[in-house]
Amino acid sequence: MKKSFLAFLLLFSFSATLNAQSNNRLIKATNQFLQTLSDVEMVKTICAFNDPARLKWTNLPVGMEARPGIQYGSLSDKSRLAYHRVLSALLSSQGYLKTTSIMQLDDILNILYQQAFDDGKISEKSLKGMQNLKWAHGNYYIAIFGKPADNEPWGLNFGGHHMALSMTSDGQKISMSPYFIGTDPSEVKSGKYAGLRILSKEEDLGFMLVQSMSAQQKALGVLNRAVPKDIITNPKSSQRIDSNYGIQAKQFTKDQKEILQLLIQEFVHNFEHEKAHQLMDKIIKSGIEKIYFAWIGSMENNKPHYYILNGPDFLIEYDNVGFSNDGNHIHAILREKGNDFGADILKQHYQDSKH
Repeated sequence: MKKSFLAFLLLFSFSATLNAQSNNRLIKATNQFLQTLSDVEMVKTICAFNDPARLKWTNLPVGMEARPGIQYGSLSDKSRLAYHRVLSALLSSQGYLKTTSIMQLDDILNILYQQAFDDGKISEKSLKGMQNLKWAHGNYYIAIFGKPADNEPWGLNFGGHHMALSMTSDGQKISMSPYFIGTDPSEVKSGKYAGLRILSKEEDLGFMLVQSMSAQQKALGVLNRAVPKDIITNPKSSQRIDSNYGIQAKQFTKDQKEILQLLIQEFVHNFEHEKAHQLMDKIIKSGIEKIYFAWIGSMENNKPHYYILNGPDFLIEYDNVGFSNDGNHIHAILREKGNDFGADILKQHYQDSKH
């Protein structure tokens, strides 16, 4: 008993040490980034922690909805180098590569539309309409809310076309909810980058899970309704998901539960190691068997489809429709229930601090 308790204490101490190191690395990287900015750039970048903009997110192009903060493309090389250290401290290697690839995909999308115009496939009006949406690798915005420190709340938002990273910290713990990512196209079909699929596993593991289901399981888990045109909990929607739909994972086989867990991990492990494991451990402790999975639409690539994972602690939505109903345009979101924009950790912080 004493050995088990000692082992627990050592594990707890090691975990706390890792968490502190991760938090300190993020704070240090963010402050070093801020030190590279001019006074004018600092004014654009830093907002008050209670600024209402911290509690907003959007997946729309910048040409349709402006973002707070400073434009990434306007930064000096020195500042960009420093900001990539921030992303590396905030995200895992896969999360970092997805983020930077989504940014690059905007330039690829511009190339594809220009080529379609050159080939006579779209009109000049259509081309100009797309260009006015202002998606581009550099058209993402960084906003810091409050002062990055280990004893006060602060936040960081990084947003643009198909990306909304919302980090909130109480000084020690962090929330990454809501976390939105998307790709258009989800698979590049032509040109130099043909075959590129940035969110490939989010799609493939979803197909793997639904295709593994028996007819009896599909009768519960596959819903007979139209594929949503977007994620249901998008920022412009009044709709919220308060009920469970589909099949509960307690009715899955062992192999299906493993696929389900891999699918969840594909979202969660976009975050830095310590945050990812804290959230994944919480999900597992609450019970994989309690998660509901629902699928809508085709079970084939390049046709509209949608799925939702709804657990006690989290919600994942994935939607792949496309403007032409070609199943080639992904919107996906992960939310920690009760912890959007750090609601839970800030509540605890203020209680403990007696603010």
